[in-house]
Amino acid sequence: MPAVIVDCAIYRGGRRSDGPADFSDALAEARAEGDAFLWLGLHEATAAEFAMVSSEFGLHPLAVEDALHAHQRPKLEVYDDSLFAVLKPVVYEPRDDSVSTGELMVFIGDSFVVTVRHGEGAPLTAVRSRLEAEPEVLRHGPTSVLYAVSDAVVDHYVEVADELQVDLEELEADVFAPDSGSSSSSTPTAARIYAFKRQVLEFRRATGPLAAPMARLAGAGVPFVHEHAQPFFRDVNDHLLHVNEQVEALDRLLTDILSAHLAQMGVRQNDDMRKISAWAAMAAVPTMVAGIYGMNFRHMPELRYVWAYPTVLALMAVAVIGLHRGFKRRGWL
Repeated sequence: MPAVIVDCAIYRGGRRSDGPADFSDALAEARAEGDAFLWLGLHEATAAEFAMVSSEFGLHPLAVEDALHAHQRPKLEVYDDSLFAVLKPVVYEPRDDSVSTGELMVFIGDSFVVTVRHGEGAPLTAVRSRLEAEPEVLRHGPTSVLYAVSDAVVDHYVEVADELQVDLEELEADVFAPDSGSSSSSTPTAARIYAFKRQVLEFRRATGPLAAPMARLAGAGVPFVHEHAQPFFRDVNDHLLHVNEQVEALDRLLTDILSAHLAQMGVRQNDDMRKISAWAAMAAVPTMVAGIYGMNFRHMPELRYVWAYPTVLALMAVAVIGLHRGFKRRGWL
């Protein structure tokens, strides 16, 4: 069990204090004092390991099932003895411009907070350290942990959205560059746009569903949430709304870029077809003349004329040059 416990501490009056090594004893001590709470952090606990925690803290079986199996949408659930929140931290990989998501579950009760993390994203060590440096926030009890975790996750959303915006501007510049049709990239432009759209969709799955839980926490009447915590959650909600607007704009712009690229491809194909048609027309005239004179008929004009051969060649050249100039004026060549 200690292998999955990242940290376990009791907080009294906004200050961290050392408690019993066993989390069961620490929880009993926090509940006995009334104004203290226990924060237990877990990372990818198994069913057997988490069963010990759920029985001790009295967690609801449905919430426990969600915490174990992961792959949940961001949500907020209220049970008789606890509040259950699911968040999806996002990790941006600059090496391949990819977005991946983890999962973070938060249980809040009368005198405890249990955080369960899945994946490598969003370690809570920095969040815990920052929160411990703000005792006035910690005095709000378990609610302060939910706020700090939500604030850290949403702030990272803002950073990822900015990174995606930069990548999108670079992609847009490549698509509309004059030599974009002969790009040296081994990946076709349409495939790059679609892959980018998939990354935005993955990001959107994390940010979009979180709007309703954050709006609910920003309001009043949520059990286990301190009455003075609404302004903090309103701030988080404002940042989340900004991120969702940015994600919507990214998705719309990607759709427009893909449509413009396909239109460019259509125009380029039309240009190619016109050039092919023009060259085919210029080749057709001498082919026609040569085909006529290649027929085995006795009575054909100028067969015995000395300058017949160069005359026919000159006629072909004049016809081809005339067609070339005509197509050039029309922009076909």
